[in-house]
Amino acid sequence: MAIVRQTARLAPRRIPRTPAHAPHRFASSSAPGGGADAQKKAQDALASAQKYWGEAVKTGKRLLGPVGERLGGMLGAYRQPLVYNAAVAREFLKQVYVTERLQPPSLSTFLDVYATLWARAKNPAYWRELVQSGEWTKVGLYAVEAYGIFKVGEIIGRRSLIGYNVQ
Repeated sequence: MAIVRQTARLAPRRIPRTPAHAPHRFASSSAPGGGADAQKKAQDALASAQKYWGEAVKTGKRLLGPVGERLGGMLGAYRQPLVYNAAVAREFLKQVYVTERLQPPSLSTFLDVYATLWARAKNPAYWRELVQSGEWTKVGLYAVEAYGIFKVGEIIGRRSLIGYNVQ
């Protein structure tokens, strides 16, 4: 008990704040003049998102009619944050697309790939080599995966797990 009383009386020691213990400004914190530039970009992104959202709402109202208006009304207060987050995601993906130099494959690339696949499918020597090397399991798994993706798409298209609703 004496030890407990003695430790309870000890006050926490204060460490003097020296330049070594002072808070540091990191490169990611606001630099002089850099914050205004980022804020302007954010405001521009928000303005463009609101403009596009307004156009999308008009198109949606025209195409969906009263159903679209009810859907927009059900969003309520979530509408503006959803629009903003969608705009931010779009701008982010646009930057990734440009930075990574992404682009859809050209028609010649598609033709080359399918020509190669067709040539291999017609060649019996390719199938013999596939069986001898053991790669047939990998090709079989790819085929099952493609078939599964096709079936999932079919289920989604039918909007039913089993057959079509015929009435």
